[in-house]
Amino acid sequence: MQRKAAGGVGSVETRLHTFAEDEPFRLHNGRTLGPITLAYETYGQLNDARDNAILVFHALSGSQHAAGHNPTVPGIGGRWTPECQVGWWDMFVGPSKAIDTNHFFVVCANYLGSCYGSTGPASENPATGKPYGSSFPHITIADVVDTQMQLLDFLGIDKLHAAIGASLGGMMCLSLAVRYPARVGIVVPIAASVAVSPLQRILNFEQICAIEQDPNFNGGDYYDAAPPARGLALARMISHKTYVSLRTMEDRARKEVAHTDDQFSWYPLSNSLESYMLHQGRKFVERFDANSFMRIADFWLRFDLLSEAGATSMDELFTRCRNQQYLIFSIDSDVCFYPEDQEEMARILKGAGVSSTRITVHSEKGHDSFLLEPELFTPHLAYILGP
Repeated sequence: MQRKAAGGVGSVETRLHTFAEDEPFRLHNGRTLGPITLAYETYGQLNDARDNAILVFHALSGSQHAAGHNPTVPGIGGRWTPECQVGWWDMFVGPSKAIDTNHFFVVCANYLGSCYGSTGPASENPATGKPYGSSFPHITIADVVDTQMQLLDFLGIDKLHAAIGASLGGMMCLSLAVRYPARVGIVVPIAASVAVSPLQRILNFEQICAIEQDPNFNGGDYYDAAPPARGLALARMISHKTYVSLRTMEDRARKEVAHTDDQFSWYPLSNSLESYMLHQGRKFVERFDANSFMRIADFWLRFDLLSEAGATSMDELFTRCRNQQYLIFSIDSDVCFYPEDQEEMARILKGAGVSSTRITVHSEKGHDSFLLEPELFTPHLAYILGP
Protein backbone atom coordinates (compact mmCIF):
# COMPACT_ATOMS: atom_id res chain seq x y z
CA MET A 1 0.00 0.00 0.00
CA GLN A 2 1.34 3.44 -0.93
CA ARG A 3 1.72 5.71 2.09
CA LYS A 4 0.50 9.29 1.90
CA ALA A 5 2.75 12.04 3.13
CA ALA A 6 1.47 13.76 6.26
CA GLY A 7 2.08 17.45 6.81
CA GLY A 8 5.83 17.72 6.85
CA VAL A 9 8.72 18.98 4.77
CA GLY A 10 6.61 19.20 1.59
CA SER A 11 8.06 18.84 -1.90
CA VAL A 12 11.77 18.10 -2.12
CA GLU A 13 14.36 17.45 -4.81
CA THR A 14 17.32 15.10 -4.95
CA ARG A 15 20.68 16.81 -5.36
CA LEU A 16 23.88 15.32 -6.75
CA HIS A 17 27.42 15.73 -5.45
CA THR A 18 30.25 14.49 -7.67
CA PHE A 19 33.83 14.06 -6.49
CA ALA A 20 36.97 11.98 -7.23
CA GLU A 21 37.04 13.45 -10.72
CA ASP A 22 40.75 14.32 -10.86
CA GLU A 23 42.02 11.72 -8.40
CA PRO A 24 40.10 8.44 -8.06
CA PHE A 25 38.64 7.39 -4.73
CA ARG A 26 40.61 4.55 -3.13
CA LEU A 27 38.48 1.69 -1.86
CA HIS A 28 39.42 -0.44 1.15
CA ASN A 29 40.33 -3.35 -1.13
CA GLY A 30 42.94 -1.20 -2.87
CA ARG A 31 40.99 -0.61 -6.07
CA THR A 32 40.06 2.87 -7.22
CA LEU A 33 36.81 4.33 -8.49
CA GLY A 34 35.97 7.69 -9.93
CA PRO A 35 34.31 9.96 -10.55
CA ILE A 36 31.71 9.20 -7.86
CA THR A 37 28.30 10.81 -7.59
CA LEU A 38 26.17 10.69 -4.45
CA ALA A 39 22.45 11.45 -4.62
CA TYR A 40 21.27 13.18 -1.45
CA GLU A 41 18.50 15.23 0.09
CA THR A 42 18.47 17.69 2.97
CA TYR A 43 15.68 18.91 5.24
CA GLY A 44 15.70 21.90 7.60
CA GLN A 45 18.40 24.58 7.81
CA LEU A 46 22.04 24.32 8.80
CA ASN A 47 22.59 26.85 11.60
CA ASP A 48 25.36 29.44 11.70
CA ALA A 49 27.44 27.29 14.06
CA ARG A 50 27.01 24.34 11.65
CA ASP A 51 26.47 22.02 14.62
CA ASN A 52 22.83 20.92 14.17
CA ALA A 53 23.32 18.35 11.39
CA ILE A 54 21.95 14.81 11.59
CA LEU A 55 23.02 12.15 9.10
CA VAL A 56 20.41 9.46 8.44
CA PHE A 57 21.47 6.13 6.91
CA HIS A 58 18.85 4.14 5.00
CA ALA A 59 18.25 0.37 4.96
CA LEU A 60 19.27 -2.05 2.19
CA SER A 61 16.71 -1.06 -0.43
CA GLY A 62 16.15 2.51 0.72
CA SER A 63 17.12 5.76 -0.92
CA GLN A 64 18.16 9.32 -0.21
CA HIS A 65 14.48 10.28 -0.10
CA ALA A 66 13.75 10.11 3.62
CA ALA A 67 10.99 12.71 3.91
CA GLY A 68 8.47 14.73 1.94
CA HIS A 69 7.31 14.16 -1.61
CA ASN A 70 9.69 13.76 -4.53
CA PRO A 71 7.95 12.94 -7.84
CA THR A 72 11.07 12.12 -9.84
CA VAL A 73 14.79 11.45 -9.70
CA PRO A 74 16.42 12.08 -13.08
CA GLY A 75 18.65 9.50 -14.70
CA ILE A 76 17.41 6.30 -13.03
CA GLY A 77 14.83 5.19 -15.57
CA GLY A 78 11.57 3.75 -14.30
CA ARG A 79 12.88 2.66 -10.91
CA TRP A 80 11.38 5.72 -9.20
CA THR A 81 7.93 4.15 -8.83
CA PRO A 82 4.99 5.74 -6.96
CA GLU A 83 6.04 3.72 -3.90
CA CYS A 84 9.31 5.70 -3.83
CA GLN A 85 7.77 9.16 -4.05
CA VAL A 86 6.83 9.54 -0.39
CA GLY A 87 9.88 9.61 1.89
CA TRP A 88 10.57 6.25 3.52
CA TRP A 89 10.87 7.99 6.94
CA ASP A 90 8.31 10.70 6.33
CA MET A 91 6.55 9.87 9.60
CA PHE A 92 9.80 10.46 11.51
CA VAL A 93 11.46 13.45 9.80
CA GLY A 94 9.85 16.88 9.60
CA PRO A 95 8.60 19.84 11.64
CA SER A 96 7.71 18.74 15.19
CA LYS A 97 8.38 15.08 14.35
CA ALA A 98 10.86 12.72 15.99
CA ILE A 99 13.71 14.30 14.02
CA ASP A 100 12.50 17.87 14.13
CA THR A 101 13.49 19.92 11.09
CA ASN A 102 12.56 23.10 12.95
CA HIS A 103 15.77 22.49 14.91
CA PHE A 104 17.93 20.12 12.87
CA PHE A 105 19.49 19.97 9.43
CA VAL A 106 18.94 16.43 8.20
CA VAL A 107 21.03 14.80 5.48
CA CYS A 108 20.29 11.47 3.80
CA ALA A 109 22.36 10.07 0.91
CA ASN A 110 21.90 7.06 -1.33
CA TYR A 111 24.67 4.53 -0.88
CA LEU A 112 27.59 4.05 -3.22
CA GLY A 113 26.64 0.92 -5.18
CA SER A 114 22.89 1.54 -5.00
CA CYS A 115 20.60 2.58 -7.85
CA TYR A 116 18.78 5.80 -6.95
CA GLY A 117 21.22 8.32 -8.38
CA SER A 118 24.47 7.42 -6.63
CA THR A 119 27.24 5.73 -8.59
CA GLY A 120 26.55 2.02 -8.87
CA PRO A 121 26.64 -0.91 -11.29
CA ALA A 122 23.87 0.61 -13.44
CA SER A 123 25.80 3.89 -13.81
CA GLU A 124 27.79 4.69 -16.92
CA ASN A 125 31.44 3.72 -16.76
CA PRO A 126 33.25 6.77 -18.21
CA ALA A 127 35.94 4.49 -19.63
CA THR A 128 33.48 2.54 -21.79
CA GLY A 129 30.36 4.66 -22.11
CA LYS A 130 28.33 1.64 -20.95
CA PRO A 131 26.97 0.60 -17.53
CA TYR A 132 29.59 -0.79 -15.15
CA GLY A 133 27.69 -4.05 -14.71
CA SER A 134 30.06 -6.82 -13.65
CA SER A 135 33.06 -4.46 -13.64
CA PHE A 136 31.73 -2.45 -10.71
CA PRO A 137 34.07 -3.27 -7.80
CA HIS A 138 33.28 -4.99 -4.54
CA ILE A 139 32.82 -2.33 -1.87
CA THR A 140 32.55 -2.30 1.91
CA ILE A 141 30.43 -0.53 4.49
CA ALA A 142 33.56 1.50 5.29
CA ASP A 143 33.71 2.65 1.65
CA VAL A 144 30.08 3.75 1.79
CA VAL A 145 30.67 5.69 5.01
CA ASP A 146 33.85 7.27 3.63
CA THR A 147 31.97 8.60 0.59
CA GLN A 148 29.31 10.10 2.85
CA MET A 149 32.02 11.83 4.89
CA GLN A 150 33.15 13.39 1.61
CA LEU A 151 29.60 14.71 1.23
CA LEU A 152 29.66 16.16 4.75
CA ASP A 153 32.96 17.89 3.92
CA PHE A 154 31.32 19.38 0.83
CA LEU A 155 28.40 20.62 2.95
CA GLY A 156 30.79 22.18 5.47
CA ILE A 157 29.83 19.92 8.37
CA ASP A 158 32.79 19.08 10.60
CA LYS A 159 30.84 17.35 13.37
CA LEU A 160 27.40 15.77 13.32
CA HIS A 161 24.97 16.36 16.13
CA ALA A 162 23.85 12.77 15.51
CA ALA A 163 24.09 9.80 13.17
CA ILE A 164 20.97 7.63 12.96
CA GLY A 165 20.37 4.43 11.05
CA ALA A 166 18.13 1.38 11.16
CA SER A 167 18.89 -2.16 10.05
CA LEU A 168 21.88 -2.05 7.67
CA GLY A 169 21.89 1.71 8.29
CA GLY A 170 22.64 1.02 11.95
CA MET A 171 25.82 -0.78 10.92
CA MET A 172 26.74 2.32 8.90
CA CYS A 173 26.25 4.39 12.07
CA LEU A 174 28.65 2.18 13.99
CA SER A 175 31.27 2.31 11.24
CA LEU A 176 31.13 6.09 11.23
CA ALA A 177 31.24 6.29 15.02
CA VAL A 178 34.33 4.13 15.52
CA ARG A 179 36.26 5.35 12.50
CA TYR A 180 35.42 9.05 12.82
CA PRO A 181 34.83 9.36 16.58
CA ALA A 182 35.44 13.11 16.69
CA ARG A 183 32.86 13.79 13.99
CA VAL A 184 29.67 12.67 15.73
CA GLY A 185 28.19 13.32 19.17
CA ILE A 186 25.10 11.07 19.34
CA VAL A 187 24.82 7.63 17.73
CA VAL A 188 21.45 5.92 17.27
CA PRO A 189 21.56 2.37 15.84
CA ILE A 190 18.04 0.99 15.45
CA ALA A 191 17.50 -2.77 15.13
CA ALA A 192 21.14 -3.33 14.16
CA SER A 193 24.24 -5.17 15.38
CA VAL A 194 28.02 -4.92 15.65
CA ALA A 195 28.53 -8.07 13.55
CA VAL A 196 26.82 -10.21 10.93
CA SER A 197 24.83 -13.07 12.47
CA PRO A 198 24.88 -16.62 11.08
CA LEU A 199 21.21 -16.26 10.08
CA GLN A 200 21.95 -13.07 8.13
CA ARG A 201 24.82 -14.82 6.37
CA ILE A 202 22.53 -17.65 5.31
CA LEU A 203 19.70 -15.38 4.19
CA ASN A 204 21.91 -12.99 2.26
CA PHE A 205 23.72 -15.89 0.61
CA GLU A 206 20.38 -17.42 -0.42
CA GLN A 207 19.41 -14.11 -2.00
CA ILE A 208 22.70 -13.85 -3.89
CA CYS A 209 22.23 -17.43 -5.13
CA ALA A 210 18.71 -16.62 -6.34
CA ILE A 211 20.03 -13.80 -8.54
CA GLU A 212 23.18 -15.60 -9.67
CA GLN A 213 21.13 -18.58 -10.86
CA ASP A 214 18.75 -16.51 -12.97
CA PRO A 215 20.00 -17.09 -16.55
CA ASN A 216 19.31 -13.43 -17.35
CA PHE A 217 21.86 -12.29 -14.76
CA ASN A 218 24.74 -13.02 -17.14
CA GLY A 219 27.37 -12.32 -14.51
CA GLY A 220 25.94 -8.83 -14.02
CA ASP A 221 26.02 -7.71 -17.66
CA TYR A 222 22.34 -7.58 -18.57
CA TYR A 223 21.58 -3.90 -19.19
CA ASP A 224 21.10 -4.36 -22.95
CA ALA A 225 18.83 -7.39 -22.47
CA ALA A 226 16.14 -8.73 -20.14
CA PRO A 227 17.02 -8.22 -16.46
CA PRO A 228 17.15 -11.10 -13.93
CA ALA A 229 13.64 -10.30 -12.72
CA ARG A 230 12.78 -13.74 -11.39
CA GLY A 231 16.00 -14.04 -9.44
CA LEU A 232 15.58 -10.60 -7.88
CA ALA A 233 11.93 -11.29 -7.04
CA LEU A 234 12.89 -14.54 -5.33
CA ALA A 235 15.65 -12.76 -3.42
CA ARG A 236 13.10 -10.24 -2.15
CA MET A 237 10.75 -12.99 -1.04
CA ILE A 238 13.57 -14.68 0.88
CA SER A 239 14.35 -11.49 2.78
CA HIS A 240 10.81 -10.19 3.21
CA LYS A 241 9.84 -12.80 5.78
CA THR A 242 12.49 -11.42 8.15
CA TYR A 243 11.28 -7.82 7.79
CA VAL A 244 7.61 -8.35 8.59
CA SER A 245 6.19 -10.43 11.43
CA LEU A 246 4.17 -13.49 10.47
CA ARG A 247 1.04 -12.02 12.05
CA THR A 248 1.38 -8.81 10.03
CA MET A 249 2.07 -10.83 6.90
CA GLU A 250 -1.06 -12.89 7.43
CA ASP A 251 -3.14 -9.75 7.98
CA ARG A 252 -1.83 -8.19 4.77
CA ALA A 253 -2.21 -11.41 2.80
CA ARG A 254 -5.94 -11.59 3.57
CA LYS A 255 -6.34 -8.74 1.08
CA GLU A 256 -4.64 -10.80 -1.64
CA VAL A 257 -6.51 -13.19 -3.91
CA ALA A 258 -4.87 -16.52 -4.67
CA HIS A 259 -4.58 -17.00 -8.42
CA THR A 260 -2.61 -18.98 -10.96
CA ASP A 261 0.73 -17.62 -12.04
CA ASP A 262 2.51 -17.91 -15.36
CA GLN A 263 5.89 -18.54 -13.76
CA PHE A 264 4.72 -21.92 -12.48
CA SER A 265 4.32 -24.83 -14.88
CA TRP A 266 2.84 -27.29 -12.41
CA TYR A 267 2.10 -25.76 -9.00
CA PRO A 268 -1.24 -23.93 -8.69
CA LEU A 269 -1.27 -21.16 -6.09
CA SER A 270 -3.59 -22.17 -3.29
CA ASN A 271 -3.20 -19.56 -0.56
CA SER A 272 -3.32 -15.79 -0.30
CA LEU A 273 0.07 -15.80 1.47
CA GLU A 274 1.62 -17.19 -1.71
CA SER A 275 0.04 -14.44 -3.80
CA TYR A 276 1.20 -11.87 -1.26
CA MET A 277 4.82 -13.04 -1.46
CA LEU A 278 4.77 -13.08 -5.26
CA HIS A 279 3.37 -9.55 -5.21
CA GLN A 280 6.18 -8.37 -2.93
CA GLY A 281 8.76 -9.84 -5.28
CA ARG A 282 7.22 -8.37 -8.44
CA LYS A 283 6.80 -4.95 -6.87
CA PHE A 284 10.43 -4.88 -5.80
CA VAL A 285 11.71 -5.77 -9.29
CA GLU A 286 10.05 -2.63 -10.63
CA ARG A 287 12.01 -0.33 -8.34
CA PHE A 288 15.42 -1.91 -7.74
CA ASP A 289 18.43 -3.12 -9.69
CA ALA A 290 19.71 -6.68 -9.23
CA ASN A 291 23.38 -5.70 -9.40
CA SER A 292 22.88 -3.07 -6.71
CA PHE A 293 21.07 -5.61 -4.58
CA MET A 294 24.03 -7.99 -4.98
CA ARG A 295 26.60 -5.31 -4.08
CA ILE A 296 24.71 -4.23 -0.96
CA ALA A 297 24.04 -7.80 0.20
CA ASP A 298 27.74 -8.49 -0.39
CA PHE A 299 29.02 -5.60 1.73
CA TRP A 300 26.53 -6.52 4.44
CA LEU A 301 27.93 -10.08 4.42
CA ARG A 302 31.52 -8.79 4.53
CA PHE A 303 30.93 -6.30 7.36
CA ASP A 304 33.85 -6.56 9.78
CA LEU A 305 33.97 -3.62 12.15
CA LEU A 306 37.29 -4.62 13.72
CA SER A 307 39.08 -5.04 10.41
CA GLU A 308 37.64 -1.89 8.86
CA ALA A 309 38.58 0.17 11.91
CA GLY A 310 41.98 -1.44 12.54
CA ALA A 311 41.24 -2.77 16.04
CA THR A 312 41.86 -6.11 17.75
CA SER A 313 38.85 -6.23 20.10
CA MET A 314 35.45 -4.60 20.45
CA ASP A 315 36.34 -3.18 23.86
CA GLU A 316 39.45 -1.56 22.42
CA LEU A 317 37.49 -0.30 19.42
CA PHE A 318 34.73 1.42 21.35
CA THR A 319 37.04 3.12 23.84
CA ARG A 320 37.43 5.63 21.00
CA CYS A 321 33.78 6.52 21.48
CA ARG A 322 33.77 7.64 25.12
CA ASN A 323 32.80 11.18 24.14
CA GLN A 324 29.72 9.93 22.31
CA GLN A 325 26.22 9.09 23.57
CA TYR A 326 24.40 6.02 22.28
CA LEU A 327 20.69 5.27 22.06
CA ILE A 328 20.18 1.64 21.00
CA PHE A 329 16.76 0.41 19.89
CA SER A 330 15.59 -3.21 19.94
CA ILE A 331 12.28 -4.43 18.51
CA ASP A 332 10.98 -7.38 20.50
CA SER A 333 9.41 -9.14 17.48
CA ASP A 334 12.42 -8.59 15.18
CA VAL A 335 13.72 -11.75 13.48
CA CYS A 336 16.19 -9.95 11.19
CA PHE A 337 18.26 -8.38 13.98
CA TYR A 338 17.23 -10.20 17.13
CA PRO A 339 17.13 -8.21 20.40
CA GLU A 340 20.08 -10.28 21.61
CA ASP A 341 22.17 -8.46 18.99
CA GLN A 342 21.49 -5.10 20.61
CA GLU A 343 21.96 -6.58 24.08
CA GLU A 344 25.47 -7.58 23.01
CA MET A 345 26.07 -4.09 21.60
CA ALA A 346 25.04 -2.51 24.90
CA ARG A 347 27.33 -4.88 26.81
CA ILE A 348 30.30 -3.93 24.63
CA LEU A 349 29.63 -0.22 25.06
CA LYS A 350 29.36 -0.58 28.83
CA GLY A 351 32.64 -2.50 28.93
CA ALA A 352 34.33 0.25 26.93
CA GLY A 353 33.03 2.97 29.26
CA VAL A 354 30.68 4.52 26.68
CA SER A 355 27.45 6.22 27.73
CA SER A 356 24.51 4.27 26.30
CA THR A 357 20.81 3.61 26.76
CA ARG A 358 18.98 0.62 25.31
CA ILE A 359 15.26 0.75 24.62
CA THR A 360 13.15 -2.25 23.63
CA VAL A 361 9.98 -1.31 21.76
CA HIS A 362 7.07 -3.73 21.86
CA SER A 363 5.58 -4.27 18.42
CA GLU A 364 3.65 -6.91 16.51
CA LYS A 365 5.06 -5.68 13.18
CA GLY A 366 8.58 -7.09 13.38
CA HIS A 367 11.74 -5.52 11.97
CA ASP A 368 9.83 -2.99 9.86
CA SER A 369 8.41 -1.38 12.99
CA PHE A 370 11.12 1.27 12.57
CA LEU A 371 9.35 2.35 9.36
CA LEU A 372 5.75 2.03 10.48
CA GLU A 373 5.37 3.01 14.14
CA PRO A 374 6.89 6.41 14.92
CA GLU A 375 4.97 6.63 18.19
CA LEU A 376 7.18 3.86 19.63
CA PHE A 377 10.42 5.70 18.87
CA THR A 378 9.62 9.43 18.93
CA PRO A 379 9.75 10.13 22.70
CA HIS A 380 13.15 8.48 23.06
CA LEU A 381 14.61 10.10 19.93
CA ALA A 382 13.31 13.52 20.91
CA TYR A 383 14.83 13.19 24.39
CA ILE A 384 18.34 12.25 23.30
CA LEU A 385 18.46 14.67 20.36
CA GLY A 386 17.33 17.58 22.50
CA PRO A 387 15.83 20.86 21.29
